[in-house]
Amino acid sequence: MGDPAGIGPEIILKAVARLRPRLARGELALLVVGSTASLRATAQALGLDDHDIADVTGTPSAAWPTLACLNVAAAGEPAVPGQWSAATGEVAYQAIREAVRLALAGDAAAIVTAPLSKEALSLAGHPFAGHTELLAELTGARDSVMMLAHGGFRVSHVTTHTALRDVPAKVTPGRIRRVVELTDAALRRLGILTPRIAVAALNPHAGEGGLFGREDLDVTAPTLEALRAEGYGVEGPVPGDTVFVKLKAGQFDAVIAMYHDQGHVPVKLLGFDVDPATGSFRALNGVNVTLGLPIIRTSVDHGTAFDIAGQGVANADSLIEAVDYALQLAKAPRAA
Repeated sequence: MGDPAGIGPEIILKAVARLRPRLARGELALLVVGSTASLRATAQALGLDDHDIADVTGTPSAAWPTLACLNVAAAGEPAVPGQWSAATGEVAYQAIREAVRLALAGDAAAIVTAPLSKEALSLAGHPFAGHTELLAELTGARDSVMMLAHGGFRVSHVTTHTALRDVPAKVTPGRIRRVVELTDAALRRLGILTPRIAVAALNPHAGEGGLFGREDLDVTAPTLEALRAEGYGVEGPVPGDTVFVKLKAGQFDAVIAMYHDQGHVPVKLLGFDVDPATGSFRALNGVNVTLGLPIIRTSVDHGTAFDIAGQGVANADSLIEAVDYALQLAKAPRAA
């Protein structure tokens, strides 16, 4: 559910309503992990269907109601929309911990996460930079990778929640190799048999022969040359101002970005649809996939949106896309 004071409860209810025919056909089964009270309160406040919301215990079952909820909230009171706190951060943390337990035990095929608040998480005594870092801690994974996706537009990241001044030191041959390997494996699981991956340059114009920095020449280029010798379909370093145009044109199956905004901006420009008359968002599309974990995890590609929580205007497109990505990855054979 993510933070129950955000739009998580609302987009879950809206997504389930749209997924109901597929649920009825047995194509998937869903378990909500979070605050049952917040889910019910949101449904009632927004006039959404709440007749089959039920508290459940144990492992997921196809016999459960459509809106089975595994409650992790300490108190029965629902969160106040838009008012995050240590209590809502604790619910978000406990929900992730319980979902990880189910996934590691094999009782859930994948985890799909709604957004949480880093501030609320920290207030609750869990100072993680986000879901990705928390999941790595809970699963014991190292060197996990964030991949954003919208349809065929996929972008993995060498660094994410890192200050720009610290990025160059983190762009190492080992990290580049890890991101390429995990991205290649993910693309194969998505049905792309011969992945074509472009690695974005760190510096403008790939360093312009060393005039704007030597990282692309001294670190990225030789690492990619070694990977190509091993059979990886990788190209780069490709200047950052053209690499995403080439991805959009279908010349590559994925791009590896060097830092957070280099990769996030193009995906969100493509996935977020804005009404030109009002300036408001009509659709929020895009999926966050965490690579390198022992479990499958996908997520919405947007935040908690506390400013609109409880108003009934949140869009569930990204959550549905995240469910579809999780299903596709869960059905694919995993690499040995």
